[in-house]
Amino acid sequence: MRRFLLLYATQQGQAKAIAEEICEQAVVHGFSADLHCISESSKYDLKTETAPLVVVVSTTGTGDPPDTARKFVKEIQNQTLPVDFFAHLRYGLLGLGDSEYTYFCNGGKIIDKRLQELGARHFYDTGHADDCVGLELVVEPWIAGLWPALREHFRSSRGQEEISGTAPVASPASSRTDLVKSELLHIESQVELLRFDDSGRKDSEVLKQNAVNSNQSNVLIEDFESSLTRSVPPLSQASLNVPALPPEYLQVHLQESLGQEESQASVTSADPIFQVPISKAVQLTTNDAIKTTLLVELDISKTDFSYQPGDAFSVICPNSDSEVQSLLQRLQLEDKREHYVLLKIKTDTKKKGAALPQHIPARCSLQFIFTWCLEIRAIPKKAFLRALVDYTSDSAEKRRLQELCSKQGAADYSRFVRDACACLLDLLLAFPSCQPPLSLLLEHLPKLQPRPYSCASSSLFHPGKLHFVFNVVEFLSTAPTEVLRKGVCTGWLALLVASVLQPNTYASHEDSRKAVAPKISISPRTANYFHLPNDPSIPIIMVGPGTGIAPFIGFLQHREKLQEQHPDGNFGAVWLFFGCRHKDRDYLFRKELRHFLKHGILTHLKVSFSRDAPVGEEEATAKYVQDNIQLHGQEVVRILLHENGCIYVCGDAKNMAKDVHDALVEIISKEIGVEKLEAMKTLATLKEDKRYLQDIWS
Repeated sequence: MRRFLLLYATQQGQAKAIAEEICEQAVVHGFSADLHCISESSKYDLKTETAPLVVVVSTTGTGDPPDTARKFVKEIQNQTLPVDFFAHLRYGLLGLGDSEYTYFCNGGKIIDKRLQELGARHFYDTGHADDCVGLELVVEPWIAGLWPALREHFRSSRGQEEISGTAPVASPASSRTDLVKSELLHIESQVELLRFDDSGRKDSEVLKQNAVNSNQSNVLIEDFESSLTRSVPPLSQASLNVPALPPEYLQVHLQESLGQEESQASVTSADPIFQVPISKAVQLTTNDAIKTTLLVELDISKTDFSYQPGDAFSVICPNSDSEVQSLLQRLQLEDKREHYVLLKIKTDTKKKGAALPQHIPARCSLQFIFTWCLEIRAIPKKAFLRALVDYTSDSAEKRRLQELCSKQGAADYSRFVRDACACLLDLLLAFPSCQPPLSLLLEHLPKLQPRPYSCASSSLFHPGKLHFVFNVVEFLSTAPTEVLRKGVCTGWLALLVASVLQPNTYASHEDSRKAVAPKISISPRTANYFHLPNDPSIPIIMVGPGTGIAPFIGFLQHREKLQEQHPDGNFGAVWLFFGCRHKDRDYLFRKELRHFLKHGILTHLKVSFSRDAPVGEEEATAKYVQDNIQLHGQEVVRILLHENGCIYVCGDAKNMAKDVHDALVEIISKEIGVEKLEAMKTLATLKEDKRYLQDIWS
């Protein structure tokens, strides 16, 4: 069997799941894949590898390779490596990213570029999958095209051996691409997709018949609107291509517990975990603000947790109690919620390299696992939907689940599952005849991820304390019915601090009430570059609308203490561009910013209010932070290009960060008289020099 090396670099499990899918499909196509995490460097050696290499790489942060790839990237970035170090290597790479971020798929691009610089060559064109619109739109055809590309690679390698070196090592990219394109149409209906024959068509007929006979009405199916549970022609009458059934691999046994106590310490984490009390919580917005913003203070004085302004940390949070109970009730497992879950690998599994999920600790109760270990809000992948099909008894429901995971139903999947933020509980309530076993859920539900937050304080200003700021997230889930949900972590935190919450009086440092301080578990995040310059004379520009201001409060507190300690020191200019909706409702840290401005810590404060009626000429033209940046373009460009300054952007990636980036391109183009492409290159250089830094989220 023809062998290839398959590596994945994952942050939250997406790249690993895709690599496992490739590994399973490989056998069907006559290949054998050696599957490894890219961090497992003892299990492979690219310096001596003769087989083709396939790499699946996710992106984390604002464009970094995942943590699991950090060591690998550091090794290949070694500038002493010769340019032909990987000249023997032929590879294909699939990058995963989110186009809401400026540096889309950058984790994969970094590795791709460096492999090329070291002499490696593609046997298959790189794919860039976008989580913003659905990874599967690129992932599925990329995997489908991988097999003919591998076949062509092995064919040309054999030809080269026979001709004894007169043929090129790999076929030219153009002929490879032509071959892949010519075979794509042929294989899309055969390769990784199984065509449903008569049984699928029977289900389709049943669905149409059910719809026509619904409530004894004579309404034609065309008169229905499609929904999560119902399709309309042409999809309802189509022959479907659905993914192959993922092999099951877990065997679950539930054992009555003896009443042992469980704790959050059972939650798996690569980083050290600190349990710390909440010493204060303040509502920063008025009650009539559109979003509720809270500041939480943690007491870290009795730990060795340390941080500097600009750092981030993770909060380990649970799922909602009510959602966990509803899920256990729907699964008919409510009476077993205190039972221990014992896991084993099925002896007859067809899953290659099957392993117990590392995020499910041993000897923990069902309730604990669903509360602290599994992302029950995760949007189910198509492979999960495909697995649910086989545990659904009603033919109409079975058919609809087939449609949602099929190639033909991609638009419906995006609309009714992905965009509607449907989770497993939503699906189980919408499809009552679906009765999946617990083992299937433990195989498919991903790890409940800790939630990252920016530090909003300086330890010089608040010794032994750590502040962070967040909006209490609320959103409408529309599947199967409209439900108002709160963010997993922010909703939990808001409930947790309710007993100690102070009104909008951040300046009051002590609370007269003495409530029991709730505790939360936190862990440090890996070091980043979002820090103040080592040289305080370097001017800085900070852009942080809404809660994006959080790290900059830490910056300003730090600067205040430094200036107190060094009254004769040389401190550069400090600009802050802040924005919010209403001056009197959600102007965060208003009093503190006035203080910093009055004492010269902050030299320029530019604030925009997007929902207030403008007052004065500047407010009339500056609705958002990017508008204010353009108004002060001359000063911004001078600081960045002539005074060696730094710019920091924190907040929403989807709109704000892109708009700020575009505004910077505009002002650089205008002020120094260059084309926009040249201005973009200038910004790219600033980023490489760590002078254009982002801490953004979607």
